[in-house]
Amino acid sequence: MRYLPNSDADRAAMLRATGHESIEELFAQIPEELRLRGRLNLPGPLSEPEIREFFRQAASASARDYVSLLGAGAYSHFRPVVIDALISRGEFLTSYTPYQAEISQGNLQAMFEFQTLIVQLTGMEVANSSLYDGSTATSEAVLMALRVNSNGSGGRRNRIVWARTLHPEYRQVVETYVRHLGVELHELGYTESGQIDLRELDSALNDANDASAAVVVQSPNFFGAVERTREIAEITHKHGAMLIVSVAEPLSLALVKPPSEADIVCGEAQSFGVPVAFGGPYVGFLATRDKFIRQMPGRLVGQAHDTEGRRGFVLTLATREQHIRREKATSNICTSQSLFALAATIYLCLLGKKGLRMLAEHNLAKAHYAAGQLRSVPGVLTPFTGPHFNEFVVRAPGDAGDLLEALREEKIIGGLNLERFYPELKNHLLVCVTETVSKSTIDRMTEVYRQFAAGFGRSGGDSELQAAPAGHDR
Repeated sequence: MRYLPNSDADRAAMLRATGHESIEELFAQIPEELRLRGRLNLPGPLSEPEIREFFRQAASASARDYVSLLGAGAYSHFRPVVIDALISRGEFLTSYTPYQAEISQGNLQAMFEFQTLIVQLTGMEVANSSLYDGSTATSEAVLMALRVNSNGSGGRRNRIVWARTLHPEYRQVVETYVRHLGVELHELGYTESGQIDLRELDSALNDANDASAAVVVQSPNFFGAVERTREIAEITHKHGAMLIVSVAEPLSLALVKPPSEADIVCGEAQSFGVPVAFGGPYVGFLATRDKFIRQMPGRLVGQAHDTEGRRGFVLTLATREQHIRREKATSNICTSQSLFALAATIYLCLLGKKGLRMLAEHNLAKAHYAAGQLRSVPGVLTPFTGPHFNEFVVRAPGDAGDLLEALREEKIIGGLNLERFYPELKNHLLVCVTETVSKSTIDRMTEVYRQFAAGFGRSGGDSELQAAPAGHDR
C-alpha cells in the first residue's frame, strides 16, 4: 500500500468538518510544554532505488552469511520456495478460521492431511490438527495423561516422572501448566550414554506405589541421543503409567523406528518447512491411540460424505474452551497453527517417503562425520556413547564461551553452551549438523577447534579432559 500524504485542501476540509480553524487549535488540549516545536531529526525522502539500497545495506548487517550449528529444538533445514508460494495464497492466508468450518473445505482437507501424515510418522492411530509448538504440545500431553490415568478408587494419579534430558524449556512450560494442580514432578538423571537410566526409571515408578500418571521422555533427547523407547514403554506400562514421547526433531522419525509403543507422541514439526524465526511461530503436534480420542486437546478434522455421497471434511472434535464450557474443555489453547501445519504438509508431500528418508540419512551422515572430525582434535571429547541423529554433545578443549567466539570470528555459530541449562556440563557444547552445513564448513570448524586446542596446549592424554562429565550419572 502506497503512502499518499494529505494535501493542504485535504487538511482544510478535515478542519472544517471538526469545527477548527487551524491544526494548533485542534491540538490545543495538549499542554504547551509537551508539544514539539520544529521538525523531527529525520533524513529527507528517498527515491525507490535509494530505498531499495538502504534496506539492502540494512539486511547485510544480519547474520545471513553465518553458518549455524545451533539446534536445541529449532533446526535449520532447506525450505523449498513452493511452500511460501502456496501458503501465501489468499485461500489459506486468512485472518481467521471460519466459524462455520465446513465452508472451508480446502482448509479442512489440508488439516486432515497433516493429521494423516503425523499418524504415519509417529505410528499412532489419531492426531490433532496442530498445537502452538513442541513445549505446549508436551504440556497438553501431560494434562491429557493426568485426565486419562486415574486409579481404581476414583482418585487421580498426581505424579509425573520425566527425564532430565527433556528439553529444558519444555520442562519450564510443563511446570507452568501444572503449578497449581497439585502435581508432583520427579526427575530422572542420565547415564554415560546420554540416555535415561532404565533401572532408575523402574525404581522411581516402584517407589511411588504406582501413583505416577505418566513418564515423559524426549527422543532424540536434548543431547541428541536416541532413547530406548521400547524398554522404557515396558517398564512404564508395568506400573500402569502412560508413556509420553516428545519429539523436537521430527526428521528423525524418517529413520529411527517410530515410538509406537508410547501412549502419546507429541512434539515440534518446525523442521518440516517452517523457518527458524527467533522462537516462532512454530507448529506443535500430538498423536495418540483411538481409545484416548475424547481426552485429546485441539481440533480434530474428520472425513465424511454428504447426502449425495460426495467426500467432504468436517470438524469432528473441538474440545477447546472456545467451543464448549471451559470446565469441560481439554485445552485452553484457542488458536490453531493451521497455516504452518499446511507448510509442514506441503513439505512432507514434496519430499515423499523416500525423499524424507534420504534427507534423514544425509543429516545422520553429516553429523557423524562432524563428530568424527572433532574427536580427531587433541583434547576434544564427545562424552556420550549413545546413538545420536543430527545433534551431539562436544566437550571443548578450553572455555566454551571463548571457543564459540573464535568460531563466530569465522562466521560459524558453533552451537549451544550447555552450562546454561546443565551446570554440570561446563565447557560442553550442543552441536547440530543438518543438510544446510557443508563438508567444507565442517572441516573449517574442525580447524578452528584444532587451533583453539593448540592455544591451550591440550593433548589427547589430558586426564581431566578425557573424564566423563561431572554429574552425568545423577
